[in-house]
Amino acid sequence: MSAALIGVLALQGDFEAHAKVLAELGASAREVRVPADLEGLDGLVIPGGESTTMTLGIEREGLAEPLRSFVRSGRPTLGTCAGLIMLDRDHLGLLDVNVRRNAFGRQLNSFEAELDFEGAALTAVFIRAPWVEEHGDEVEVLAEVEGHPVAVRQGNILAVAFHPELTNERRLHRWLLEHSGVATA
Repeated sequence: MSAALIGVLALQGDFEAHAKVLAELGASAREVRVPADLEGLDGLVIPGGESTTMTLGIEREGLAEPLRSFVRSGRPTLGTCAGLIMLDRDHLGLLDVNVRRNAFGRQLNSFEAELDFEGAALTAVFIRAPWVEEHGDEVEVLAEVEGHPVAVRQGNILAVAFHPELTNERRLHRWLLEHSGVATA
């Protein structure tokens, strides 16, 4: 079998770090900037960055409906930090959550935390991070900080308020590859 081909939304944010992690895990990564870049992908990462800038880029490039169609097709999607925001009810409407932007404060309030993530420790880096304020019944909360959900899963979507690409944590990217239906190298 061939390696998984995973798209990384590359309008803004640290998309290159996600591509590097995917390559380390044996996948191929493609930067997604226009709708045609979604063709043939096995999965998608919507990275952190600045959600207003990402929203403007998605509108400018006509990516909103193609992104919705891609995720609704059942292919695995990982959203990190601003990616969580982009997936919420108020943006792409793909994840049944309401998210509070910059919930933990400004950039100078960035922090690392050890999370209990599905029963195992996970070191998470939070930078101007959001949290989930409200979620629907189909949303599974995977981790919390101070009682606020910071990692959730709904069907083929895994979304977190932190930056796994900035640590040695690989479980989230492995989940994406495992659910892509394609063997990794």
